[in-house]
Amino acid sequence: MISDQDLSEETRQSARRAIEALRSGVPNGASVRALGTTQSSIVDRFEGLLRDTAKEAADRSAPGMIIKGGFGSGKSHLLEYLGEVALAQNFVVSKIVISKETQLHNTTSMFRAAIASAKVPQRSGSAIAEIAASLNFDSPNYSDFFSWLHLPESKLDQRLSASLRLFHNYQGDDEFAEKITNFWAGEPFSIAEMRKRLREAGWLSEYSLRATKEIDLSLDRFAFVSRLIVAAGFSGWVLLIDEVELIGRYSLMQRAKSYAEIRRWVEGSKKYPDAPIISVLTTVDDFEGEVLIGKGDYVKVPQRLAAKGRLDETKLSLDAIAGMKILGGRQSALQPPDEQELNVTYEAIRKIHGTAYSWDPPQVTGLERLSSNRMRQYVRAWINEWDLIRLDPNFIPETTVTAVEIEYGEDDDLTQSPLFEGVENS
Repeated sequence: MISDQDLSEETRQSARRAIEALRSGVPNGASVRALGTTQSSIVDRFEGLLRDTAKEAADRSAPGMIIKGGFGSGKSHLLEYLGEVALAQNFVVSKIVISKETQLHNTTSMFRAAIASAKVPQRSGSAIAEIAASLNFDSPNYSDFFSWLHLPESKLDQRLSASLRLFHNYQGDDEFAEKITNFWAGEPFSIAEMRKRLREAGWLSEYSLRATKEIDLSLDRFAFVSRLIVAAGFSGWVLLIDEVELIGRYSLMQRAKSYAEIRRWVEGSKKYPDAPIISVLTTVDDFEGEVLIGKGDYVKVPQRLAAKGRLDETKLSLDAIAGMKILGGRQSALQPPDEQELNVTYEAIRKIHGTAYSWDPPQVTGLERLSSNRMRQYVRAWINEWDLIRLDPNFIPETTVTAVEIEYGEDDDLTQSPLFEGVENS
């Protein structure tokens, strides 16, 4: 039994984690649970996506959405909140932050980031291992998945269907089972070894195994893992994709490919339209003005692709144009905080700060309440002033604000492709 003292310390540590997250501007579960969100229209839309995916609605709308807001307006906080909502409704949740290592246009880097960050409801181990351990081979969900996977119309790389059958057949061989789950998570698996195991089981003639580009296999892995998740008894897979505005610093062709990916994440995959995946992307509210118009991408992207005169580039151009239109006018905008929200948030953070450091925080001024200020600025100002007064009760803090400009110039580091792009998986 946990004593009152232990419970108090646990509560205090949770409050400190929340304050540290709020101070740094990197939200975590503790800060999100403490503050919640007032972005009710976006939450309602997201919950509609969850319902449609969980019940496999035939009239399911586009399985993704994109949220826009200024720097520090609370996009990452909202994503974290949506992740908590999804976990509570039995979805596996992955948080992906666009970066040099995780490029939006590179499906392999996106898949690896999604697997590495995945959280499984009420589980704490490796996501893919927890999902595999939750499979019930006698359940209807598993039977439906196995049957679908072996239909020609599933269109998946046959190494995935063969590996699932081998995983079932070789239960008890933990080393081999781990090789298979690692393969599902993005690691290579020897085709020669897979053929050997299939031959031992008498199934070799039923599968056509061949090496494919890693980036193509990653597309299949997204569809496979999302259905594996459902087969294991979960509702689906939610992908929270943050800081999409970073693509504005890519090269022109990388931006074109990224716009095409935005269309796929928001409107769904044409190859796998029924994959139980929900994606939520965030970007800044000035992206259209600064990049699509400012850099001329609305014109330059289709011109560059048309100049190549090839069928693949024509298709890419159509997808990129659709993606740019989504970025230009189909986002859900974060609502700026009103006076009531600021008051509620202030009191909530004041209470958390008091719990974290066992004191009664005094009233502080923080920032002047202007429509141009962002929520992150208010939060940082309140916390910084309480921190200073806690150290010196006689100190009278005064906070000033410096505007942060987002740079959209091409970054040579960001335009370098990950080492594994285009590698054959054999």
